[in-house]
Amino acid sequence: MFSLAVDLRGVPVLAVGGGPVSARRVRAFAEAGAEVTVVAPVLCAALRTLPAGVHWHERGVAPEDLDGMRLVHTATGDPEVDRKVVEMATERGIWCVNASASTTGTAVVPARATVPTPVGTVTVAISSSDPLRSVEVRNRISHHLRTGPVDLRSRRPHEGWVALVGGGPGDAELLTARALTLLHSADVVVIDRLAPQSVLDTLDPEVIVLDVGKRTGHHPVPQHEINRLLVEHARAGRGVVRLKGGDPYVLGRGEEERLACVEAGVPVEVVPGISSALAVPAAAGIPVTHRGVSRGFMVVTGHDEVPELPTDSGHTLVILMGIAGLPATTARLIARGRSAACPVAIVESGCTPHQRVTVGSLATIAGLAAARGVKSPAVVVVGDVVRLGPDWIAAHSAEQRASA
Repeated sequence: MFSLAVDLRGVPVLAVGGGPVSARRVRAFAEAGAEVTVVAPVLCAALRTLPAGVHWHERGVAPEDLDGMRLVHTATGDPEVDRKVVEMATERGIWCVNASASTTGTAVVPARATVPTPVGTVTVAISSSDPLRSVEVRNRISHHLRTGPVDLRSRRPHEGWVALVGGGPGDAELLTARALTLLHSADVVVIDRLAPQSVLDTLDPEVIVLDVGKRTGHHPVPQHEINRLLVEHARAGRGVVRLKGGDPYVLGRGEEERLACVEAGVPVEVVPGISSALAVPAAAGIPVTHRGVSRGFMVVTGHDEVPELPTDSGHTLVILMGIAGLPATTARLIARGRSAACPVAIVESGCTPHQRVTVGSLATIAGLAAARGVKSPAVVVVGDVVRLGPDWIAAHSAEQRASA
């Protein structure tokens, strides 16, 4: 078989059979713009809601059904009927796919997968004498295109675009498949300090990498300048990924960057990431909610004064960027009614090989953090759920043994 992609827009296509195989192909033909007619005595559940523009003749196939058709697909489940359809199509010079015995038809539908990129869809099509093998190879190549170090950039001039991508809590393996596709499609990557840096090693050396990472008290590239860089590169016809730590919409500046692109008329996409507010406590074995312990949680930033919130230790408080202001924050929580004995955990460099956990109470945690030299990035968890974590259990088991 010679592999060939064809334009089916407005092309009359006949699908013989109403089973699951026909259902998949009919939808694919319709999505490609073909004028599809289905001939079958009955339709399976997947075909009962026909795509727009698809016509159904509720009966068996007849020779006149092939009149005017340019492609025929048969999948009746009856080998003799399918063979007859192939014969009728061949006599009329019409390409015919026999889904039940691909080697007997005059055309085949390869195993296909699509990988959408900002400058067009990449289609993978695999064909072999063994359809199951084709599917397996297709799946492997599709997965590699979506997640592996494959350069998907367009070499032709194209409209620039921006993607605000959540990089997750630090481990590059926690990036989403969409994030990886966009990274491998980008001409420029504008990266934060807390984004997974190791993913840069998988990019083509020609990709421009701009480090705009902020540190406590040190913002070398102000936000308005980051906004300008995104717009400027996109207007120059480049694909830009703004790679941020965690999720771009959780205590980040994602919406400011999106609005800057919208106001400049630049196409922009937002790709959620795994927020460190949830992932880092989980990596330390601390659930932010647990039946019988906590039914709710709140995420706040330690850069600002902690707002009014429930004072009982059954309501979990997650504080991001809270190390510098930890003494003031813990004192304020106690003053507002939280028990001084309320459990607290600090998880440094969560979801990385350097993860470290410090546990204590609201009364002691600031002193413990100073003594251990706790540094950002770190997530602070306040509430009874801290008692469920292995570090709390280990620390208090050691205390009990020492007192005994």
